[in-house]
Amino acid sequence: MEYTNIAYVFAAILFILGIKRLSSPKTARSGNTVASMGMLIAIVATLVSFDLLDFQTIAIGMIIGTIIGAFFAIKVEMTQMPQMVAIFNGFGGGASALVAAAEYLNPANPSTFNSATIAISVFVGTLTFTGSFIAFGKLQGFVSGRPIVFTGQKLLNALIAISLVSLGTFSVIGGETDSYFYGLVALSALIGITLTIPIGGADMPVVISLLNSYSGVAAAATGFVLMNNGLIIAGALVGASGLILTKIMCKGMNRSLANVIFGAVGLTQDTPSGDEKQIQVKSASTEEVAMILESAEKIIIVPGYGLAVAQAQHALREVADFLEKMGKKVLYAIHPVAGRMPGHMNVLLAEANVPYEQLLDLEQVNPEFKTCDVAIVLGANDVVNPAARHDTSSPIYGMPILDVDKAKTVLVNKRTMNPGFAGIQNELFGFDNTLMVFGDAKAVLLDLHKDLKEL
Repeated sequence: MEYTNIAYVFAAILFILGIKRLSSPKTARSGNTVASMGMLIAIVATLVSFDLLDFQTIAIGMIIGTIIGAFFAIKVEMTQMPQMVAIFNGFGGGASALVAAAEYLNPANPSTFNSATIAISVFVGTLTFTGSFIAFGKLQGFVSGRPIVFTGQKLLNALIAISLVSLGTFSVIGGETDSYFYGLVALSALIGITLTIPIGGADMPVVISLLNSYSGVAAAATGFVLMNNGLIIAGALVGASGLILTKIMCKGMNRSLANVIFGAVGLTQDTPSGDEKQIQVKSASTEEVAMILESAEKIIIVPGYGLAVAQAQHALREVADFLEKMGKKVLYAIHPVAGRMPGHMNVLLAEANVPYEQLLDLEQVNPEFKTCDVAIVLGANDVVNPAARHDTSSPIYGMPILDVDKAKTVLVNKRTMNPGFAGIQNELFGFDNTLMVFGDAKAVLLDLHKDLKEL
């Protein structure tokens, strides 16, 4: 056991180093490798420390898991990465709940502390499992991306929460606890659903981070159930990092976590269509855009989810490289909640080998827009909506945005005039200095590259 704990400490060091290296796209891949090595060490140490294990069954499980993991890693597109993360969060929570449930059915340590940690692990793990799959359904389109609300919903959640506390308490201190335990499992699954369905697509980055944290908490609780230091350490690291990331996401939207969970941003607005301000837009062709860029000196590119959908990151890199050859200064503006998961745009651009030094976060890039000749918005919407600065009735009011409207010229590429995840129109599209370029981002960028060459 002493050597096992030493291995766990070494694995924990690798986990921490891996997380540290994930802070930069330059070192993210090596960070994944380092953390993976730490997990391998922890797994091997765990297997070696236990006797009477069925290694044949374990090997079969590892082979199946490896095949599934490799398939997802190869086949899943970048736009589907949030869905995959949601599923993995769910599987992590579900696995923790199953292990804790197995310990309940056949306890090796039938103490009050053990019963309490089992209840916590089952509750958090089951909630994470169902909540993650609802998040997956919303992202994939199987469930409406808009908030699903009904009368008495908050009261229902409150009653479920009170019932969960009661069932958890009785399952720990009661006599015949089977009915209490199964009730705890059922209500944990239900509240995972009822807490997630009222959250809209605009808040999915926060939800994914929070569910990731939940999966870590469930794993740490299961570590206490099994008295396994490696699982406790790994779960605590995931839980803490998930909470920190959730806080960063909330700050990026200038909203509290409670408002994200209960605010239901994305509901259809009740304002009559006749009272809505009609936006008059000016459209432009790629030939006109090429001529505008020819006379520009400083260009800031704002990538959004539309760029990811079109898989246009490589086409964008070709256009940016050509502009730099023309002597232009090219920067990229990255909003903390752009895309559908934390760091989505950073990973997307890293895939196209965009230099990390050109990626500027919101605080760095906003002062640059005042001296910018052209801002190119590719598939972004809510994160560049000026209504967040002045319209107190807007659901995104107060959210820090990219100040693209302060550039001399704003070129916005969208397929349609449909609103973003928040479900509101973007007044930027009607500004005097804004030109709209409609079409698929990849097709538009390829045409633009050709037109630039012909100048």
